[in-house]
Order: sequence, then structure tokens, then C-alpha cells
Amino acid sequence: MKKLGIVTSGGDAPGMNAAIRALVRLSAWNNLEVIGFLRGWEGIIKNNFIPLNARAVSGILHLGGTILKTSRCLEFKTREGLEKAAKNIEENDLDGLIVIGGEGSVRGAYELSKLTDVKIAVLPASIDNDVYGTDETIGFDTAVNTALTEINKIRDTAISHERTFIVEVMGRKRGFLAVEVGLTAGAEVILVPEVEYDEKAVLETIRKNASIGKNSSIIVIAEGVGKTTSLAVAIEKNVGVEVRVSVLGYVQRGGSPTARSRYLASIFAAKAIESLLDGKSGIVVGIQKSEVTSISLEESCSNEKPLNIELLKLAEKLAI
Repeated sequence: MKKLGIVTSGGDAPGMNAAIRALVRLSAWNNLEVIGFLRGWEGIIKNNFIPLNARAVSGILHLGGTILKTSRCLEFKTREGLEKAAKNIEENDLDGLIVIGGEGSVRGAYELSKLTDVKIAVLPASIDNDVYGTDETIGFDTAVNTALTEINKIRDTAISHERTFIVEVMGRKRGFLAVEVGLTAGAEVILVPEVEYDEKAVLETIRKNASIGKNSSIIVIAEGVGKTTSLAVAIEKNVGVEVRVSVLGYVQRGGSPTARSRYLASIFAAKAIESLLDGKSGIVVGIQKSEVTSISLEESCSNEKPLNIELLKLAEKLAI
């Protein structure tokens, strides 16, 4: 290998810059030339890139977001867009392409891999933590801690005013973030897309809490459940307690990455570079049971990462 391309795609996640830094510096260590495509898949389709060397990535380890920028690229989902991307990475004489992104980026990398011989590896980076093949994604720990910090503050007000707060966290399709945030924040109720919504059960929990003198509650709900506002109305109407809604939104995607997110970015980058130098291609790097490993893009795309329902049960027991 002589030349490597890097792209960050899909939603940004804290630790992407740490991953870029690690990839560039490990490439320099192995005498590889590196270019970074700008604004995700769009940058590859438009052949928009910048050269990257060890000094170009100085001072970015602690920064959230991505210095390469990112975007949602509808054109990349078309056959024509994929063919343009494949043509450009080959015409740039790339030997390898490393994609930093989430579940959608894995799927995009897999489709691209069918049209080129350039070796492709993915570093899973997503606050949703929904990439099959890794126990944890880059940025997930940061997002959990960001949300937890905000809920800790909300809890103070909930107790002071004896209110129920519904806190909506990100997670349009999956509930990994809601579960870990809810468990660690001591939420009385956690609602996720993977579990059928049961309004009566929630109302009964809040009603029972009030009957035993527990006059404040935190409900953590993933945005994909889609019941945030209607649940607030139902609680006030049927239980008679005061409810406030707090949508945390995009604050969860930003901020300086935690030590854990930076650590994963570094070890994932090392595994990706090592794998490409060994001739491997079409892989997703990950961590499973504390071991850094990899699986094929095809396997990752063909399976759905299971949510640990036992954590929901544990949170329920701890919230009595």
C-alpha cells in the first residue's frame, strides 16, 4: 500500500477527529500518503479532497465533530453515484479507503466495495451504537455522558418542584443510547423503539410512585418512540402530576470526546491500518468482549445488533 483515503460520513460523532488523527499518523509511520475527502460521500463523488499529514492533524484530538466535514448524500444511494465514487477513488490511485461512520456508512461502504478493488475498511463511529460487529462505537460513551450531565441537572429541578420530567434523547430507530442513559441516570421509566409502547404501564408506574411518596420522576424516551408530547398530556390528565418535557437534541452529538471515545478511535484506527496492510478488505473494525477484531461488511449489513433488554429490566428494579 502506498496511498490511503479517509472519509467521515453520516451523522457526526465525538471522536471522529481522534480517529482521523490516529489514521493519519499511523499512515505516516508506515510511509503512506493520505488524502481526506470532504463532506462525506459527496466529497468522493465530487472528487473534493485535501492532503493530510502528521502536522495537519495536530490539535484535533480533543475536538468534537469532524475536520473533514460530513453530510447526507442522496446521490450516493444511486447506482450512478456509487459508480462516480468508485471511479474517483481508483483514479486517485488509492490502495485503501477508510470510512468513519455509523450503520448507514457501513451499508454505503459495502455497496461501494462491490464496484472497486480498492481495499475498504470502516471505523464504526456513531452515538446510536447500532453497528453490528462491535460492542461499542466511537462517540457513544461521550453522548451518554453528555446526556447524563443534562439529566442530572434536570433531576434537581424535578425534585425541587415535585414534577415528572420526560427527557427525549436521540435514537430514531434504536434505543441503545436511551437504555444506557436511563440506567445510569436512575430513570423511573425508559422507552425505546424496540419495545412496544405501553402508555397504561407508564401511567401506572407514575401513579404508583406518587402513592408511595415518590413525587418526582424521570422518563427517558428515545426520539424514535414518537410519543413524547402525547405521553406528557396523558400523565397530566390521568395521574394529575405536573409534567415538563426536555428534548436534548443535537447537544448529544457534539462536545469534546471522552477518554473512552478517544481510546476506541485510536485502537480501531490501528486495527484498520494493520488489516489493510495485511491485504484484508471489506471489513468493519470493532471491539467484542474487550478484544479488537473485525467482521466483513456483508456480515455487518446482514445482521441487526440486538438491544440488551436485560438492562431495561435492571433499570426497572433499581427505580423502585
